[in-house]
Amino acid sequence: MATKQWWRGGVIYQIYPRSFLDTNGDGIGDLPGIIEKLDYVASLGVDAIWISPFFKSPMADFGYDIADPRAVDPMFGTLDDFDRLLAKAHSLGVKVMIDQVLSHTSDEHEWFKESRQSRDNAKADWYVWADAKPDGTPPNNWLSIFGGVAWRWEPRRCQYYLHNFLSSQPDLNFHNPEVRAAQLDNLKFWLDRGVDGFRLDSINFCFHDAQLRDNPPKPEELRTGRGFAADNPYAFQYHYFNNTQPENLGVLEDVRRLMDRYPDAATLGEISSEDSLATMAEYVRPGRLHMGYSFELLTDDFSAAYIRGTVERLEASLVDGWPCWAISNHDVRRAVTRWGGANGNDVLARQLVALVCSLRGSVCLYQGEELGLPEADVPYELLQDPYGIAFWPTFKGRDGCRTPMPWNGGASAGFTDGTPWLPVAPTHRPRSVSTQQADPSSVLNAVRAFLRWRHTQPALVEGSIRFLDTPEPVLAFVREQASERLLVAFNLSAQPVTCTLDVGTATTLDAPGIDTGGIDAGTLQLPAHGALFARLD
Repeated sequence: MATKQWWRGGVIYQIYPRSFLDTNGDGIGDLPGIIEKLDYVASLGVDAIWISPFFKSPMADFGYDIADPRAVDPMFGTLDDFDRLLAKAHSLGVKVMIDQVLSHTSDEHEWFKESRQSRDNAKADWYVWADAKPDGTPPNNWLSIFGGVAWRWEPRRCQYYLHNFLSSQPDLNFHNPEVRAAQLDNLKFWLDRGVDGFRLDSINFCFHDAQLRDNPPKPEELRTGRGFAADNPYAFQYHYFNNTQPENLGVLEDVRRLMDRYPDAATLGEISSEDSLATMAEYVRPGRLHMGYSFELLTDDFSAAYIRGTVERLEASLVDGWPCWAISNHDVRRAVTRWGGANGNDVLARQLVALVCSLRGSVCLYQGEELGLPEADVPYELLQDPYGIAFWPTFKGRDGCRTPMPWNGGASAGFTDGTPWLPVAPTHRPRSVSTQQADPSSVLNAVRAFLRWRHTQPALVEGSIRFLDTPEPVLAFVREQASERLLVAFNLSAQPVTCTLDVGTATTLDAPGIDTGGIDAGTLQLPAHGALFARLD
């Protein structure tokens, strides 16, 4: 890339290791499986991979409950396997980012095992402990994202501990400077090993309100959540006190000072707050995170007005920070289904990748997005996600986007020689990598062509963005870098559209991998789920 900082405008490919490739027949993907497929990943034209947690864990939340942040869980391989993965990726010119979960640990972490024993041991204040109210109930009204009260009673201390997620994921007490130092040291361990950066999970959850004040109720009409069940009581509150505290900025600045000792490494923060865009803008200011992303484009709203409003609101509040956009990940329904419904198809899949890769910022693409995979339908008896099991049937959880990667059309899709931990979706086999590699018009080959073309367009990689007034369902904007101006337009509907644009002389570019429209004398014509890239004089 023609940029000094690889992450600015970079495309980051998210690998969910449990579901990528299994090499030992236990039905669970592993680090050797990632190594085996790194040539494939590099062939996509991405700049980096982000690997979801592979650390030692009881797997109550599939790795986001970490028992030892410096050890590879045996189900994924060994530390030597990770070193080989890192070396192979770097030899292919691919950076490696790994997940880090700073705000909480597993209840099987040695820190918590010690902390829970008494109120006066060396780790007694490393987690968030609080006395019960006089009637024995929890200290306040905070709720867990996964449903129910965010406090669990510990009889050994006769106190409650805080868990913003599962009860087996106790929250660390970042008011304790020893905790902050220990977590920074864990980051340093991986930086010294050679990683190129971190995706920081739930980074705004590190601090809690020291006064343990109750969260205020949220009016019923405002109880709309992103990434959690609509009937989850978590949506009944404004979460003013259990996350996104002012002290959190100090943690970000501590992390940045560490990262600056490794000049080519970058941080990407996951942010979900009451106003995620405002928090995101605050967290990516100079001296804090390199990039941030939120759940704003992981919603069900697929309209030009919503996308434009989301991006413009963030752009208006950014000082000198850098955004990262994603429309799919391991926590939400796949975009082709979420935004296309029953009409989701390969044309839409190609458009969605082009769209997210044309916004100003970096991009996270989730494994299988390059294949146009729809959401898998996992029956209740095969569910693994505790979140989905708790909220069935109104919310099926996250298993539908976590099913195995389809490498071929076989019974287990080339993912494993054993029984896969989640079933292979029948709708995924016809969209396997081997099938699409052989089809020049496939989503896979379209994504490869588009990503490589994008690398040649500085305005798309690092340029500014300015939206144009267009009627639904047309989303149009100008990306500008130095003297280059690109007109970018998308038709978000399944029918052809025509509209007028006052942009002067525009020369249509042959952007590969998309259904291309045209513009003549100010009249823009776009096919169903089509796009236009044109150079402006």
